[in-house]
Amino acid sequence: MERLVCVPVLLPLLAAGVKLAIGGRLRRLQSAISLVTLAVSVVVSALLLVAAEARGPLVTDLGGWPAPIGICLVADRLSTLVLLVSSAVTFFVMVYSVANAYAEQEHDAPLAIFHPAFLVMVAGVADAFLSGDLFNLFVAFELLLSGSYVLLTFGGTESRIRAGATYTLMALASSMLFLIALAVTYAATGTLSLAQLAERFARLPEEVAMLVELTLLLAFAIKAAIFPMSAWLPDSYPTAPAPATAVFAGLLTKVGVYSIIRLEALLFPGGPVSTLLMWAALATMLAGVLGAVAQTDLKRMLSFTLVSHMGYMVFGVGLSTVAGLEGAIFYMLHHITVQTSLFLVTGLVEQRTGTTSVSRMGGLMKTAPLLAVLFFVPAMNLSGIPPMSGFLGKVLLVQASLAHGGPLPVTFVVAGLVTSLLTLYAVAKTWAKAFWGGPRAVRAGTVMESEEYTGEDPTVTTTAFPVALPAAVAALVVIGLSFTVLAGPLSALAHRAAVELTAREPYVAAVLGRRP
Repeated sequence: MERLVCVPVLLPLLAAGVKLAIGGRLRRLQSAISLVTLAVSVVVSALLLVAAEARGPLVTDLGGWPAPIGICLVADRLSTLVLLVSSAVTFFVMVYSVANAYAEQEHDAPLAIFHPAFLVMVAGVADAFLSGDLFNLFVAFELLLSGSYVLLTFGGTESRIRAGATYTLMALASSMLFLIALAVTYAATGTLSLAQLAERFARLPEEVAMLVELTLLLAFAIKAAIFPMSAWLPDSYPTAPAPATAVFAGLLTKVGVYSIIRLEALLFPGGPVSTLLMWAALATMLAGVLGAVAQTDLKRMLSFTLVSHMGYMVFGVGLSTVAGLEGAIFYMLHHITVQTSLFLVTGLVEQRTGTTSVSRMGGLMKTAPLLAVLFFVPAMNLSGIPPMSGFLGKVLLVQASLAHGGPLPVTFVVAGLVTSLLTLYAVAKTWAKAFWGGPRAVRAGTVMESEEYTGEDPTVTTTAFPVALPAAVAALVVIGLSFTVLAGPLSALAHRAAVELTAREPYVAAVLGRRP
C-alpha cells in the first residue's frame, strides 16, 4: 500500500503533461484523461484511508532516500480523510467543467489550458496533504499556486487580470514568509522533516520556537484567509470561472487550515499561541459574516461566508484538545463539499441570468426550480440548520469549547451562534431576492425551461442545460447531505484522527522508525 501514497500526486501531473502534449486535439480523449485520472485518485484515496485506519500511517520515501535525509509522503488518518473528500470534489468539478465546455462550444481552450492547470493544482493539493517535510510542503504550495494563477486569470479579461494581480501578491507574500520560516527552522534544528521537528522543537529556546511558529502561522493564515489577512479573497475568487472558483473556495483555503492543524498538533501542541489563534478565529467569524450580510453580489456574499466559516475550524485547532481537533476536522470536511457546491450552482445561476447581482435576479424558483433546490439545500447546510452536517459540526465545536472551559471558549459559543444566525440571514436575503419575486434578468440561450421567457427583458428562446451540469452539482449536494446520515461514523473517524494527531508518536515512529 505504501507504493500507492504517491499516486494522487504523480498521476495528475502525468496526465497534465500528456494533455499539454496533445494540445487542443482529440477532445474526447482529453476529457476522458481528466475524468479517469481524478476517478482513479478517488479510488486510491479510499484505499489509503482504509489502510491507514487498519495499519496506521503509511510512508513512502521519494527517490529511495529514507527520512529524514530524503523527502517522504505520509498517509495517516487525517491526510487520507481530507484527500478522499477533496478527490471526490475535484472529480465532480471536472465533470461540471467538461460538460460546461461542450455546452458553451469552447473546446480547445478549456481542454488545452484549463484542464492541465486544474490537474497541476490538484496534484499540489494532494502533495500538501501528504507531505512529511516542510520544504516539500512549500513545493506543494507553489505547485498548486502555479495552477491556480492560470485558472484565476483564464480568459484574460480585465477583472480577472486585476484579481489575479491581487492573488499573486498575496501568494508571493505568504511564500516569502514561508521561506523565511524554513530558513530559521533549518538553522535552529538542522532538519525540515516534520517527524524530526516534532522531537527537536521541544529542545529549542522558547523565543526561537515561538518565532518559527508565528512566522509559519502567518504564512498559513494568509493562505487560509484568516482575519486580518483575508481582504484579498473576496476580491479574487468571484472573478474566476465557476469550476475554478468552486475548487478555490472548497480546497485552497482548507490547505491552509490543514497546515495549521499539522503545525499546532504535531510541532507546537498546547503552546501559548493557541490563545492568539482563538482570538483570530473569533475576529474571522464576525468580520466575514458582517461582510456577507452587506453584499448584493452572490459570489461576493459566498466569498465572505467562506472567510467567516474558516474561523470555526481555526478555533477548534486553538482549543488544543482532541475534541477541538475532532470538531475542526469534521467541520472542514463538511465545508469543502458545501462551499464547492454553492459556487458551482452559482455558476449555473450566472449562466441562467447573465449576472451574479442579486438585485438583477428574481423568480428563479419558478423559472429554474432545480437551481433553486440545488442552492437552497447547501445554503441551509452552511447556515447550520438542524440536523444537517453544518449544525452537527458546530455542535462538536460547542461541546469542545464548553468542555475546555474559560471565558474565551464561552465567547466562541456566543459568537458561533451569532455567526450562524447572520449566515442564515445573508443566504435567506439572497434567496428571497434571487429566487422569489418577479424575474429581472436573463441571458439568451441559457435558461432551463423549454418555453419562452417572458420577464421584463425581451423574450428569448430558451434551451436546456446539459444534464451533467446540474447532475455534478447534485452529486456534491448529496455528498454534503451524506455527512449528516453518516455523522456517527464520520465523527468517530475524525476523533481517531485527532487522537493520532495529539499522540504524535504514531506519526514520528512511522516516519523515523523505518530506517534500517
